[in-house]
Amino acid sequence: MKKIFYLVGLILYLTVRLFAEVPQEFRAVKITNVDSQVLFSDAAIAEALDYLASININTVLLVVWNGSGVNGVHTLYPSAVMDSLFGRKIHPSFSGRDPLITVLVEAHARGIEVLPWFEYGFATYHNTTYQENPDYILKAKPHWGLRTVDGKLAWKNNFYWMSAINPEVQAMIHDLTLEVCKNYDIDGIEYSDRIPAMPVEGGYDSITVSIYKEEHGGVRPPNDYENATWKRWRADKMNAWLQTVRDSVKAYDAHFNFSSSPSIYPWCYHEYLQDPYTWMNEEICDDIIPQLYRYTYEEYLTVLDASLQNYPNHHHAYFAGILMNVGDYLISEDYLLRALKANRDRGVNGEAFFFYEGLRKNNNQLGTLLKNTYYANWASVPFREGQVRRPKVGIIHENSRAVTATEGWRTYTGNIPLHANQCFYAPVNVNDTLTYHADLPENAWYTVYMYVNKQPNATSKAKLLLSHRDGTDTLYLDQKNPNRTGWTDIATVYLQQGIRQPILRLVSEAPDGMYVFGDAVAVLINRHLSPQEDPVGITPDGIKTPIPQSHALLSTWPNPFNTHLTLQYTLPVSGYYTLTLHDLRGYEIQKIHEGFKEKGDYIQHLDCQTMSSGIYFITLKGKIFQKSQKILLLK
Repeated sequence: MKKIFYLVGLILYLTVRLFAEVPQEFRAVKITNVDSQVLFSDAAIAEALDYLASININTVLLVVWNGSGVNGVHTLYPSAVMDSLFGRKIHPSFSGRDPLITVLVEAHARGIEVLPWFEYGFATYHNTTYQENPDYILKAKPHWGLRTVDGKLAWKNNFYWMSAINPEVQAMIHDLTLEVCKNYDIDGIEYSDRIPAMPVEGGYDSITVSIYKEEHGGVRPPNDYENATWKRWRADKMNAWLQTVRDSVKAYDAHFNFSSSPSIYPWCYHEYLQDPYTWMNEEICDDIIPQLYRYTYEEYLTVLDASLQNYPNHHHAYFAGILMNVGDYLISEDYLLRALKANRDRGVNGEAFFFYEGLRKNNNQLGTLLKNTYYANWASVPFREGQVRRPKVGIIHENSRAVTATEGWRTYTGNIPLHANQCFYAPVNVNDTLTYHADLPENAWYTVYMYVNKQPNATSKAKLLLSHRDGTDTLYLDQKNPNRTGWTDIATVYLQQGIRQPILRLVSEAPDGMYVFGDAVAVLINRHLSPQEDPVGITPDGIKTPIPQSHALLSTWPNPFNTHLTLQYTLPVSGYYTLTLHDLRGYEIQKIHEGFKEKGDYIQHLDCQTMSSGIYFITLKGKIFQKSQKILLLK
């Protein structure tokens, strides 16, 4: 018995010692522009993330707002915001796909965090020649365009610009940011040198001028765009907007990292009214990654030293942006090693490389160099304070030992774009099962994903049995005409820590007489629902509706009621909440509240005089629960 206790104690000691010695460094790479080879296919994404994990990269800054050629700026994920504004749901190159969900699944399975990066910011279009209203956004909404003092559309560094002070433009970027936060299990948000920013020559569009006049007794802004007071006013407007976005992001999930990679200060202020000095001093951004993009080491060292002086109180949150590859330029091995040494000598614990392809040039020359030197061992992300937000859980490949199949399942090697270029299939109604087992690192909410290949002979109703702490749920998946091919989230359920647990069973039965296909599966912690502190006391009440115990979440009185209703509810944790009123058909009648609230007890009165008699529902929804209450209105 003493030997057992000694062995356990030794294991614990070695585990703590090993954990204490793990370095905390920011090791990020930017995946940029829609022409990137990484985003060409799901197979390319999986290969890229495999490689990044092999060289101990721990963060990907993934472009989600970018342009290319005549197409102009688009989202690189399906966007309801852009669809409602312009009828353009996603960049044409990615129609029918969602590169963001693919990168998230492949990255998180390998322990890599992902920050969606809004690269174009307030720019709309890149072109080497000038033209008025060059893209679909400014053609549809010309009043969004940023104008110079002579009334021309602002065009700087070959980019056309929207006005970053126009409330409609601000609302679009804000809504895009919150859309990503709400729809994807991300790790933060990345802004850069065009967000928020505007060429100093701009600000003379009618909307910005009218706002300025309203605040200055009807006086127009100075014609001299270099006027110090005029510059400060425009920068402050953008700073105030950025604070609003940060507050919205943090209200939705306080664990998101709100990051920025601006140009070098104070140049970025004088040229683009971008004010990262204020962002850090007023704690608007969690970290700063200045773009120290220079072609020689000597130039890099000069701007690094000058840049660090602008953030004397924030060296712990300062990471270096390094130009690795652009066009025909590729950083040399000597320059790269000297730059990393200079960073570490000055207490800069990390860098972000622009951009991914540079690591792979010349048979992975620079990636290999990093792995053999400064990135030899894995490092945790500094702003997680030693915690691991994304444990490496891997993907359950259909040909792995974590998948068990009964006799009726066969191997299919047709049009399978990744994951060993094969999958299982079975004829229907033979009562065979394909079972996926997962190793789960902690008690948490997990999202279960299945990789779906659109196959002409696949069933439109594949039967799935999903096991979780409260039992087993039966689900159905359209494999014939899915909403999108690739990784598809099946459900989110509460699972307990353990090894080789049977999570998902695919049953070979379907009403349409077609085939059932079984490809790869991923079971990943959902950090929206399970922050890194253990969610003690949370009990699931069906899929995607966790309910905390010991809380009178929502009550109403009187019920039935006549025109006036009192709501009482308890919020167990601070966070982002919605409180809505729906009719019997599920249509939203009123959004009573949407936004951040501190934990505690609340009472709210609702006036329903304009509503007809009938049955309605009040729904309270938060990050870790959802609760509905039926009410009856009698007049």
